Amino acid sequence: MQLKLYKKVLSILAVVLTIIYLIWRIFFTIPSYQHHEFAFVFAIALLVSEIISNFTAFILIFLRLRFNKKHNNELALPEISQYTKWPDIDVIIVTHDEEISLLQKTVNAAANMTPGYEQKVNIVIADDGNRLAVEKLAMDYHVKYIDMPEKNNAAKAGNINHALQQLSAPLVAVFDADMIPFKTVLLHSIPYFIKNDYEQQEDENIKKLGFLQTPQSFYNADIFQYNLFSEKTATNEQDFFSRDINVLNGSNGAAIFTGSNAVFSRDAINDAGGFPEKTLTEDFELGVRINMANYTSMATEIPESSGITPMDVKSVIKQRIRWARGVTQSARNIHIFFNRKLPFINRMILTNVYLYWWSFMRRLLFILAPILFAIWHVQVVDANFWVLLLFWAPGYFLLHYVMGMSNTNIRGERWGEIQETFFAPYLWLPVLLETFGIKQTKFKVTDKNNGQSTRALLYGVPYLILWLLDVWALIVFNYGKWGSEIMYGAVISFWLLTHLVNLTFSLYLAWGRQINRKFERFAREIHGIIINNDQVESVIETIDVSDRGLSFKSPGPLLLRIGDHVMGTLYYNDESIQFTGIIRVTYSNNKYGLSIENMTDENQNKFYSLIYDGQNMSLPWKQDAWMTIYDALLINMIYHLKNSWHRISTKRNG
Repeated sequence: MQLKLYKKVLSILAVVLTIIYLIWRIFFTIPSYQHHEFAFVFAIALLVSEIISNFTAFILIFLRLRFNKKHNNELALPEISQYTKWPDIDVIIVTHDEEISLLQKTVNAAANMTPGYEQKVNIVIADDGNRLAVEKLAMDYHVKYIDMPEKNNAAKAGNINHALQQLSAPLVAVFDADMIPFKTVLLHSIPYFIKNDYEQQEDENIKKLGFLQTPQSFYNADIFQYNLFSEKTATNEQDFFSRDINVLNGSNGAAIFTGSNAVFSRDAINDAGGFPEKTLTEDFELGVRINMANYTSMATEIPESSGITPMDVKSVIKQRIRWARGVTQSARNIHIFFNRKLPFINRMILTNVYLYWWSFMRRLLFILAPILFAIWHVQVVDANFWVLLLFWAPGYFLLHYVMGMSNTNIRGERWGEIQETFFAPYLWLPVLLETFGIKQTKFKVTDKNNGQSTRALLYGVPYLILWLLDVWALIVFNYGKWGSEIMYGAVISFWLLTHLVNLTFSLYLAWGRQINRKFERFAREIHGIIINNDQVESVIETIDVSDRGLSFKSPGPLLLRIGDHVMGTLYYNDESIQFTGIIRVTYSNNKYGLSIENMTDENQNKFYSLIYDGQNMSLPWKQDAWMTIYDALLINMIYHLKNSWHRISTKRNG
């Protein structure tokens, strides 16, 4: 993550050139108020948007420039003596109304976490729904069950606070019901607290570690990966923040708590006043209040748990609206801009987080500005073409280059613009309303039952309107122009084409892609045996596994046919997992696919551990540098053209 010298030089140069451009924009490009009132107001809004957009970029560059070898060493997992007694920990699994089958996987994984030396791990299910099925699940796994005896009006925060009143360990871990911890999560998080305790004993000026945030990681492709046919080439949309930005935040002692997969000092939670109950994003606000109580916070880069992310448009947008409103609420609650309890670097990081939620209004203004000029001749930037090119182009292209260059290679700048464009029509108004105190107080858990309804297609209407306006603007603006006229309009055409690409992707996102699999497949290579109907035993190796099936290969032909019933045994962690199944698919090269018909509860738990203990390696860790935006656009265009033609042909033949 640490930048090399030439990248640091380019970063500084990009900032300088951009500042020069912004100074020129402020003093020399605003149209006269007397000439056109609307153009003047829009021009001011556009200018402010540019300033804020570049300011957030400067903050990120500043954080990257600050990240050095010392910070890199601090991220490394501390080595702890084998004779050091590890602090006890309460592990709270928070549930509201999630499916029992989903919750079971998380509880099973938590029950199998590896503790540290002489460490007591107390696993708790905090059930806001007071469900008998959840209480029985807790009994089956020999973990503690805590219900809510009275109606909970404080959602997740109230549920956790109620559970904390009945717990006492010095450390607390929090997991959402759908976030499945890996066995190593305690081994890879608690050492940071042990190291911090040692350092505090040697130097009283060192702050106590308040919490450690591990990345939000997901085992299924998100809506951007799946709907855009990029599940093999693009990372999860949340990876950029969790595995890059938040790690940089944590290197400055101000990591953001993202709601799950985090370990806390119990003292830090108490000193912060518990989980905040007057906000939709208690996670974000709690993290800030812990920093205000003079604790530090950090974030690690390697995932230690994995969950499911929603894939339908409606759920994703509702989730982001809640996050946007919640962060806006919390920013107002804790006065992030002028709070003297927060060090300057903390305020800068929090300001960056807050301004992110305004990026969607900025994106709409950026889309509309060239359209207004091309169609209705509303000039919001008053400048000569050559002067504009001289001031704008060097800073713009260099800044976007340095913003995309990091050792993490998690997300390119253009992917970020597409994601902003997709959310823009639906997030700008909630942020604006929340800013003026018009609140959304009702909390609803995000639906993780992934499926795209026909009604969801209506979410594509705003993108279609903007897309048609953009195409109209391109045609009107360039029609009848030749030679130098086209060149002089190149900047407007550049922005119209850029936004057209982003809006096209947004349309494809809204239109969706058919989901054929009920269960996610995980790449797992495990040895085992298969016994066919003739009781012949053969050695196999799995290719991938899912909740209800697996695919495997064998050294030689097994002569299995579709419909054959088989018995199998897989060997994992010095244990055997036994099952019966039926062959569903036969491939060439001695490869087969089967669905599992029967498995005991004990074997089911072992099988869940095999599936969910570790990342889904079928999904990319980094963005494929060889797959450009335009390659992805071509793939999507071909798919949707073929799909449309197929529907037309079906109707004709029907």
